[in-house]
Amino acid sequence: MADSYSLYLVRHAIAAERGDEYPDDSRRPLTGDGTSRFRKAARGLAEIGVEVDLILTSPFVRARQTADILSEQLRGKPPVVETDALIPGAAHADLIAELANYEKRSALALVGHEPGIGMAAARLVGAKGAFAFKKGGVCRIDVSSLPPAGPGQLVWFAPPKMLVGVKG
Repeated sequence: MADSYSLYLVRHAIAAERGDEYPDDSRRPLTGDGTSRFRKAARGLAEIGVEVDLILTSPFVRARQTADILSEQLRGKPPVVETDALIPGAAHADLIAELANYEKRSALALVGHEPGIGMAAARLVGAKGAFAFKKGGVCRIDVSSLPPAGPGQLVWFAPPKMLVGVKG
């Protein structure tokens, strides 16, 4: 067991619009622009030394594609695991229960959707209001245990434009 754990919460990158082309919201993919921008942001994360043991993601196409890009860009190409605890509308208790399965890991990325990922970030630090994540935005929250037993510490919160500008 680690002394502390780093959780990187990630909102999926820019995806196709809802509409007739994608009547099933879970099947909306990233756009070409979303893919390109998030690849650059993920490179920025690698440049600042972000390393994760595992990436948990919503099984929705846009989140899975975001998680796969993140894995490709980070050192060690961490495995990606889909979980329903990160789908839109999932209960926070489900996410906490999922995190309990990874107490032997020291750093996890969680890729999800708004407003859920913003609400999860707020609850993990004990805030009342949801954090507003831009598409492709990332925050790091350190917690003392998995599952988190109390409020964690927000270490940083970065919009994708900030990450794209990172140079090693």
